[in-house]
Amino acid sequence: MSILAWIFLGLFAGAIAKILLPGRDPGGLIGTTLIGVVGAFLGGWISAQFFDREITKEFFDGTTWVAAIGGSLVLLIGYRLLFGNSRSR
Repeated sequence: MSILAWIFLGLFAGAIAKILLPGRDPGGLIGTTLIGVVGAFLGGWISAQFFDREITKEFFDGTTWVAAIGGSLVLLIGYRLLFGNSRSR
């Protein structure tokens, strides 16, 4: 996949991660979007390095989506742990 496809995948993965972990984040929409894009790259890298599962070149591959959403969830949870949830303030 091209970099542009990974960015779009990250945007969708970030939105799905946000739906799975509702709440207000300190970074707002832009922060959550960036977390989704970086999470997609991180999920793909983790999948390829540690699970010996190569990311395919197809945009609609289920494994690619699971890896991207998983990476986004990990980053979103880490972000909330580091910077807190603005809902509690």
